[in-house]
Amino acid sequence: MIQYFKSGYNSLLELEGMEKDCWINVVSPTGNEIEFLTRKLLVPPEVLSDPLDPDENARVETHKNCILIVCRVPYLNDKESGIPYSTIALGILLKRDLIITISSKPLDVLFAFKESKVKGFFTFLRERFVMQIFYKTSLLYLKYLKDINNKAGDIEQMLHRSTRNRELLDLLMLEKSLVFFNTSLKANELMMQRLQRNNLPEQMKEQEYELIEDVNIETRQAIDMAKIYSNILGNMMGAHSSIISNNLNITIRYLTTVTIILSLPILVASIYGMNVPLPFQNEPHAFWIVTLIALILSVLGVFFFRKKNLF
Repeated sequence: MIQYFKSGYNSLLELEGMEKDCWINVVSPTGNEIEFLTRKLLVPPEVLSDPLDPDENARVETHKNCILIVCRVPYLNDKESGIPYSTIALGILLKRDLIITISSKPLDVLFAFKESKVKGFFTFLRERFVMQIFYKTSLLYLKYLKDINNKAGDIEQMLHRSTRNRELLDLLMLEKSLVFFNTSLKANELMMQRLQRNNLPEQMKEQEYELIEDVNIETRQAIDMAKIYSNILGNMMGAHSSIISNNLNITIRYLTTVTIILSLPILVASIYGMNVPLPFQNEPHAFWIVTLIALILSVLGVFFFRKKNLF
């Protein structure tokens, strides 16, 4: 799918075709669409196809008539995928009078731009647009990291009263998401440092100093949060694995204690069931005497195990 947008007066206009100073948003393009854009933009086909690779690394490439920027953006997966959050590649192609974004899936980070909800966004300010995308990406990372932390807290509450593995598996999936986030954020940071050092005009650096600083600060904060939450989740999984194992040991110990106590009257009954001379066998109240003996042994067993904190 190919969409064309251009900044108008206080709004973003969707166009029918390519115009000067427009933004071209390409999502999951077909082979024919890639061929069409390659011919129109006069760029190598790999420039448009590389960002569609789900494992593409963040980087900056300078070509003859364009600059390709690839960054990793957070993505909320479907429930069926198992892992709640991951990252996918977003390609940003800068030409002299155009900016093109390429992705394999629709991205939340670009939704605010299409809805004209980003202050100071203009399609003809291409370098500023790139930094605004980075800023929105960092904010989205922070939002998803807070969601991960909240989900981990809910799972932790369930783990306190659970002996199942389901909650640990959910924590494992959240930890995988944090690994994706941490790796992608570090790659994005290196890519942005290179871009700011080599590809941004000095005039733009001076005019948009606050925006560039905000991007760096938010990215650094997201990296720190991902690292902290990853450590917390790792420690939490280790601690609760021990808790689940300890709960299982307590349950087995309790059942073993109950089995021993119940075996005492069974032992007495089995002895008096033998066809040999036994004490109290001629007594008229022999049944009640044997029952009392079994009951006393059970009470003594309970008292003993209670004293040893085993019951």
